[in-house]
Amino acid sequence: MQALTFQLGEEVFALDIRSVREIIQHGSMTGVPLMPAFVRGVINLRGAVVPVIDLNARFGRTPAQVGKKTCVVIFDAERDGERTELGLMVDAVSEVVDLPADAIEPAPSFGTAVGREFIRGIGKLDGRFLILLDPDRAFDIDEMAQLCRLSQDALPA
Repeated sequence: MQALTFQLGEEVFALDIRSVREIIQHGSMTGVPLMPAFVRGVINLRGAVVPVIDLNARFGRTPAQVGKKTCVVIFDAERDGERTELGLMVDAVSEVVDLPADAIEPAPSFGTAVGREFIRGIGKLDGRFLILLDPDRAFDIDEMAQLCRLSQDALPA
């Protein structure tokens, strides 16, 4: 499996490259009232309204601080054939790595700062650990589709 790795604080996370659409520099986004705290706002991506999720806040941590290397990873999440485009605010994008299937272990039941329901597994690569996110579980599609609709409705025409 190929995975995009990125930093969130001191931890390294990974996302299956097949779900990643693009990576953009963090820029201006529109705040949307009454959104959950983990939704930083929405961006206009070639005419599409894309909610941007603060992973730190989604994981119950202090919201992320924007820095020079802050990026938004645009990815697809899917459930029951319905695809939703979302943005993840990350501290920095690192690299694309090849992660053999035998280097991926199930998510541990303890010891991670991220809820187990968000984790597909733990990858081991060159003596370091990568937390593999499961976008379809970490970002409930029904919840995100509703956020997209609310975001669209809240923006001025």
